[in-house]
Amino acid sequence: MKVGLFPGSFDPFHNGHLEIVERASRLFDEVVVAALRNPQKSQALFTLEERQSMLEEVVAHLPTVRIVSVSTLLVNVARDVQMAQMNHHLSGVETIFIPTSSNYSFVASKLVREVARFGGDVSAFVPKVVAEHLVKKFADGAGGKEEE
Repeated sequence: MKVGLFPGSFDPFHNGHLEIVERASRLFDEVVVAALRNPQKSQALFTLEERQSMLEEVVAHLPTVRIVSVSTLLVNVARDVQMAQMNHHLSGVETIFIPTSSNYSFVASKLVREVARFGGDVSAFVPKVVAEHLVKKFADGAGGKEEE
């Protein structure tokens, strides 16, 4: 069984992420999308639980995709290209890079958060459910909170 792992903070999950998951689901028997707490970022807009819930809703049309939350450092899985090569040498684990298309290559979660924070329309950049959560989050006065 070929399993793909797609880790990220996904704060928020955007259409570039979705495109990668959809493409990976055609390449692998199972795709595990791991929403993680990024220790390099002190504040998150959405909690891990909120991100996991949104991800599950967004990828519901993909039966081979599983969503998990990760509170530990994923750096132990793959730090960089050299680590990926070492993983292959030691265990046979292949690491591949699937870039998003040029349609979404400019989309970044940080920019989506900023546009949404100031009331801008992000519906072209994120799945509908994520756009709804962003509107609600900023309507509730959230400006970011500590990662949980």
